[in-house]
Amino acid sequence: MLALKLTLVPFFLFAISLAGKRWGPGIAGWLAGLPVIAGPILFLLVLIHGPNFGVHAATLSLSAILASEAFNFAYAWSCRSSRWPVALCLGLASWLVAAGELAMMPASPGWAIAVAAIAVAFGQTFLPRSNAQVTGGRLTWTDLAGRMAAGAALTFLVTTLSAAIGPGWSGILAVFPMLGSILSVSSHRSHGPDFVISMLRGMVLGRFSFAAFCLCLIFSLPKQGTAAAFIEAAALAILVQWATRRLALAQRARSVDALAALPSPD
Repeated sequence: MLALKLTLVPFFLFAISLAGKRWGPGIAGWLAGLPVIAGPILFLLVLIHGPNFGVHAATLSLSAILASEAFNFAYAWSCRSSRWPVALCLGLASWLVAAGELAMMPASPGWAIAVAAIAVAFGQTFLPRSNAQVTGGRLTWTDLAGRMAAGAALTFLVTTLSAAIGPGWSGILAVFPMLGSILSVSSHRSHGPDFVISMLRGMVLGRFSFAAFCLCLIFSLPKQGTAAAFIEAAALAILVQWATRRLALAQRARSVDALAALPSPD
């Protein structure tokens, strides 16, 4: 069990970090929307405490999309005029306020779906715009090791304290914006605010796959084995992630065609 706690999340962080270095901020943010951190943590919580605990935690993880979007919103707007320490503090403060409110709300799937939908719609509408297309971002082995160590620490912390804090806060903390914080700060320092904003907007698109993952767990964990439920949830998340990427590319192509069809100013 300890080996799983210390290796699952770092492996996914390794893959996401290399993707951001190779393909740029939009792809990194889009991939970060997958349940690469919360998924393994929820899996470990079910192994430790059973499926009922996991269902409750997954429900709160779904609603915690709102807290993650609160972080993204605060960081995206503040990074345009402030250095990364200020933007990070504002982002984490926004997350904490939203998470505290969510912890006092009812843990029902219907409520969680509504909160997550509002959060995604808000993020798509009100996050600042950016067309940054920087690729080949600087990533040292020290940075990569730091990200992986932070992922292992979060996993170990949540799963170790889960009995004391209960399924609600366990589910919320599973969606703590650790990856978003690390990627935002490193991107802000290396490439500036436009890169960060592009990445955070990519994360909004990835929320659909995370929501699908949590919903699948909520309804499948009480009815079947843990392994089968998580395999189904992961497959559904990947399918939704692929579909949202295709839709985004199609929308971008239509926008380019529309611009090309506009009459010339002369």
